Amino acid sequence: MLGCDIVEIERVRDAAQKEAFITGVFTQAERAYYAEHGGKAQTLAGMFCAKEAVAKALGCGFRGFRPNDIEILHTAQGAPYAVLRGRAAVLFPRVRLEISVSHCNAYAMAVCTGHDE
Repeated sequence: MLGCDIVEIERVRDAAQKEAFITGVFTQAERAYYAEHGGKAQTLAGMFCAKEAVAKALGCGFRGFRPNDIEILHTAQGAPYAVLRGRAAVLFPRVRLEISVSHCNAYAMAVCTGHDE
């Protein structure tokens, strides 16, 4: 399984002005990470791309579950990883995922690989 995504950081910055976007897409832990790291739009854009890449790698997009059923967390060293929650965890109970996220001034991108355990 393979998925990738790219997004303009400015689009995510604009969307983040709406509380419904923030709460509908990002988990409480993701929102806390965003706040702890200066509230930078590139942080949200990277997590958003990672969620999209995971959904694509799963082969279904966001059908049967919501974006906040994919949680992007970070190791102590800052490396991102994805955890399936809620309906996504029910639909894909044995999937192991690996992600990579990057950004520059204007764009954020993410790649996800996955396989059944």
